[in-house]
Amino acid sequence: AEQAVINVFDHALLYGDGVFEGIRIYHGKIFKEQEHIQRFFESAKVIRLTLPMSPEQLSRAMYDTIRANGVTGDGYIRLVVTRGVGALGISIRRTANPTIIIIVDTISLYPVEVYERGLHCIISSITRNHVNALNPRIKSLNYLNNVLAKAEAHAAGADEAIMLGIDGHVCECTGDNIFVVRNGELLTPGTWEGLLEGIPRAVVMELARKRGIPVRETSLVRHDLFVAQEVFASGTAAEIVPITDISGIPVGDGKPGRITKQLTEDFAAYRNGV
Repeated sequence: AEQAVINVFDHALLYGDGVFEGIRIYHGKIFKEQEHIQRFFESAKVIRLTLPMSPEQLSRAMYDTIRANGVTGDGYIRLVVTRGVGALGISIRRTANPTIIIIVDTISLYPVEVYERGLHCIISSITRNHVNALNPRIKSLNYLNNVLAKAEAHAAGADEAIMLGIDGHVCECTGDNIFVVRNGELLTPGTWEGLLEGIPRAVVMELARKRGIPVRETSLVRHDLFVAQEVFASGTAAEIVPITDISGIPVGDGKPGRITKQLTEDFAAYRNGV
């Protein structure tokens, strides 16, 4: 970290022009490596950025960085590509040589007590980016939309914020996807609502179906959050974390629910290769 530098004329710094991936390491191995690499390349393609590495080269570079940082157990990778150094001005024609940055660090989770009591959330006044403005399926370095919603949650004394789209439909939390349990069915907003197509999200849906729990992608509004028996979030860093309070209204009985606990156990077994 002490030796890492970035040019002040890099368009990632000047304009948030680039994309990233957050990836977990479990037992020294990259979790869902191919899925993350594919999404990284897709995000870059959509913003017209050609990556200077092949998927195979990127994989080798990530493992080289893991070894260089001495990580043999669990950890976290932040994979970044910038537009590169260029002249002032937003034109991508004025840049050259995209830069790939690979950071390997320890993982920062919510405190243990949060998993035990559940997240306390607000419904943010910050509207999620519209898909025709900056599609949240692109993991853009311009994350100010999420940053402001998270700051609003903290200012209100909450742990996290739930973001709605311009039509009032539930999208996701500031860094995690959201699930609702109602009448034994697992519901989650569809990607058409303007949310990240989370890789842990797909794992959760797979695990639920294996348990015989019906899973449905659908449109949800704040009423669905307030009347749900259970609500939880899923993400690369958080894995699965219960949500037990939304805008001062308890979710269910105000405690992590049975299905949330079961899927949490199933996810832990899945990522440990059990």
